[in-house]
Amino acid sequence: MGSTTASSEIETDSDFKVHVFSSSSELLEKLHQTWSLVEKQPYPAMYSSVYGGIILDPAMMVIPLDDHMVHRGHGVFDTAIILQGYLYELDVHLDRFLRSASKAKITSPFSRSTLRSILIQLTAVSKCKKGTLRYWLSAGPGDFLLSSSGCPKPAFYAVVIDYDFSQCKEGVKVITSSVPMKAPSFATMKNVNYLPNVLSVLEAEEKGANSSVWIDDVGYIAEGPNVNVAFITREKELVMPCFDNILSGCTAKRLLDLAPKLVHQGVLKSVTTKNLTVEEAKSAAEMMYVGSTLPVLPIIVWDDQPIGDGKVGELTMLLSDLLWGDMVAGPDTQRLLVPYVE
Repeated sequence: MGSTTASSEIETDSDFKVHVFSSSSELLEKLHQTWSLVEKQPYPAMYSSVYGGIILDPAMMVIPLDDHMVHRGHGVFDTAIILQGYLYELDVHLDRFLRSASKAKITSPFSRSTLRSILIQLTAVSKCKKGTLRYWLSAGPGDFLLSSSGCPKPAFYAVVIDYDFSQCKEGVKVITSSVPMKAPSFATMKNVNYLPNVLSVLEAEEKGANSSVWIDDVGYIAEGPNVNVAFITREKELVMPCFDNILSGCTAKRLLDLAPKLVHQGVLKSVTTKNLTVEEAKSAAEMMYVGSTLPVLPIIVWDDQPIGDGKVGELTMLLSDLLWGDMVAGPDTQRLLVPYVE
């Protein structure tokens, strides 16, 4: 059991000695020492329902090891963008968050309005004007069993990430992923089981690409590891894969709302979602990823094959401008002014 004496060393069969922390104060001192080496604190504030409040000390931004989200992956998450002191699309992300929780059989410890209030207050206290707000619902801490029935109550965590992002204008290379994609029931739920996503990105990086594209079992284009994918056909149609078996991207759906402006201007012919074969997709004039912090990332090469003329597409950038403009000066339905604490 715990000792009040000075910390000791436990000898093993090898020469390596494991340090034993004799007190919480000694451990906290070590954590503070580690964080003191960080030039800029990337996480200005965190909320934990386990603690029951907002944490500003990065050394204390931890979650219990016996939380079922940690050792069983029983958790869901979502995010929102912080840009110029506004939260972008918080409500649509929060709605998706709660839909994911319902599918994962996780009940929220708070009402939707309380969750929303916590997230706004957390962002305000953080004083972060540009970055991301990420939040999780988990089955909660309790034990190390498979079932979450032994967890007294679910847990809610959130963190503000100070992250400098900008509109993407350079084209990237992608590959077709050989990592099996998630089954539709899991792909449509934003859960924390992201190992396929991680392996898919690592595979791409090993091959000198930025990321990858998943193809479903039928042979249709699905999505990227954490982004949606979209195409401009040679007939100037904006096409996205149907959302039936993939994650319903909030940014992608917002782009579908905004893109008809270019149709009205005569720049685009149409905007639609439909199933696309690999052959149809690779013959597109332009290709792009669509995601929160991008918001549009041009794709110029896929499996070593140029998309269109192999250059960043004009229509791709017009769509990017539409989304970026919505992020920095869109309507109040999309942007929420953060009441920062002075």
